[in-house]
Amino acid sequence: MTGLLPRERREVAPGAVHVPDWLDPAARRELVAACREWARGPVPMRHTRLPRGGVMSVQTVCVGWHWRPYAYSRTAPDVNGARVAAFPDWLADLGRRAVADAYQDTAASSAYAPDTALVNFYDGAASMGMHQDKDERSSAPVVSLSIGASCVFRFGNTETRTRPYTDVELGSGDLFVFGGPSRFAFHGVPRTLPGTGDPSTGLASGRLNLTLRTTGLPG
Repeated sequence: MTGLLPRERREVAPGAVHVPDWLDPAARRELVAACREWARGPVPMRHTRLPRGGVMSVQTVCVGWHWRPYAYSRTAPDVNGARVAAFPDWLADLGRRAVADAYQDTAASSAYAPDTALVNFYDGAASMGMHQDKDERSSAPVVSLSIGASCVFRFGNTETRTRPYTDVELGSGDLFVFGGPSRFAFHGVPRTLPGTGDPSTGLASGRLNLTLRTTGLPG
């Protein structure tokens, strides 16, 4: 909640829905604890190196499938060669509930079967450039969960990294789902917002973002 009035559910674009304060405080703490376990390995959290040599400012750990630009694999050849942590059933259940609540359609969520999660940690200086989530062989929705510091989330269009786009403030506990016509929209995080942390989660500083996805890959 920001100020005195609750923030309302909002459809930012067709198929793209923001649900503020979706995770209650207990769920936020549980996810922070889970992310800490995943960050320890078997494939640890790291700054991903891009094909042209650049290094992402966010730190990332993967669950279920290992993502590297621009492919998924069960092991992490670009880190330590280990197999990534398994994708837990409870996280898939959370993803289905997120889709049901965002789209207000329980039936539509029953077929949602995420099998990977990317966990990104943003310190105060980290950002994410405009990009599409298109390494998956599936057009199932992406479920994004935010914990900790608030950020500016820039949600654009499917054709270009530039305007038109909409800037949305994502706070701790917020849910953002994008699918359907908006599944392959460009999006990014220009900045986190100082002084907006949520220490009650057990996260002293920074922002965690979990994105649940369906890879469409066999096995």
